[in-house]
Amino acid sequence: MDLGLKKEGSCRYDAVSLGEVMLRLDPGEGRIRTARSFTAWEGGGEYNVIRGLHKCFGMNTGVITAFADNEVGKLMKDLIEQGGVDTSLIYWKKTDGIGRICRNGLNFTERGFGIRGAKGCSDRANTAISQATPEDFDFEHIFGELGVRWLHTGGIYAALSEQSCSTVIEAIKTAKKYGTIVSYDLNYRPSMWSAIGGIEKAREVNKEIAPYIDVMIGNEEDFTACLGLEIEGQDKNLKKLNVDGYKAMMKQAAAAYPNFKVIATTLRTVHTATVNDWSALCYADGEIYKAAQYDGLEIMDRVGGGDSFASGLVYGLMATGDPEKAVNYGAAHGALAMTTPGDTTMADKSEVEALMSGAGARVQR
Repeated sequence: MDLGLKKEGSCRYDAVSLGEVMLRLDPGEGRIRTARSFTAWEGGGEYNVIRGLHKCFGMNTGVITAFADNEVGKLMKDLIEQGGVDTSLIYWKKTDGIGRICRNGLNFTERGFGIRGAKGCSDRANTAISQATPEDFDFEHIFGELGVRWLHTGGIYAALSEQSCSTVIEAIKTAKKYGTIVSYDLNYRPSMWSAIGGIEKAREVNKEIAPYIDVMIGNEEDFTACLGLEIEGQDKNLKKLNVDGYKAMMKQAAAAYPNFKVIATTLRTVHTATVNDWSALCYADGEIYKAAQYDGLEIMDRVGGGDSFASGLVYGLMATGDPEKAVNYGAAHGALAMTTPGDTTMADKSEVEALMSGAGARVQR
């Protein structure tokens, strides 16, 4: 399929993300409430996608975000640079000594195991990125002069504040003005929208954003809550994903927003925190493609699995233009990312493609 993607090498960046990057503090196999030490990672719904595009798939990427100009912000920059993502687009916001003016976000995350689900405890109010304006980033320069082939952003960033709603809309409009393909993960979080107007605000903002999106990603709750679509055939009592219901939802979304060139969703049935069934669907050009099914997938850390799916999907669309291959890149990459700790991928492209070809878990020597 032809997305209208700019030619490789024509832009400074193959892809950039816009969103919050937090310091993830991970107690490993233990609990947050009893931890005495944490492993530090960087992570964020939008950033995880762009990091995967570089680290796993070798693309030239950058992150548009903002940090409070202090030691924690500098740690975040160092972590991002270790992942190979360009940090020159970061806006550094002055702060006082205790975070009254602005601060950097923290995300305490325990992985879960068996019957104990994963648990997150975020501390992200009043962060630098939630206060950032379009003028802080100069989107005209980024998209019009430097050049970007693909922008990825999403509903987690949009939900941070009234200001982030405005900033994400301005970024998307400017990107489209200069021919950048835009992907958006609805990623509906009721708790995040509650402070700025709840589901009504989420619907208002996302309905304004939707007409500018080329590739829309989300699950059934995302589409119903954020865009007001109905989904039929969903077995709510058993909490079992119904593929036919998803297909109907995708067709509704495509009819409501004909600008959506691709619509994608992950399919996950949770047996325990560490055993899930996993697959994905992709709608494009009136056809629906289902990825390979990974039943009984054993999970070490599920956080960021959906972001790694998005990363693989975007790579597949950019590299091949084939939605069936793209959704399989996404499902395989997401599956591999959940076998390692942290928000971000530790897989490489050869491993993703081997899994897509049916490779098993035999030892490699």
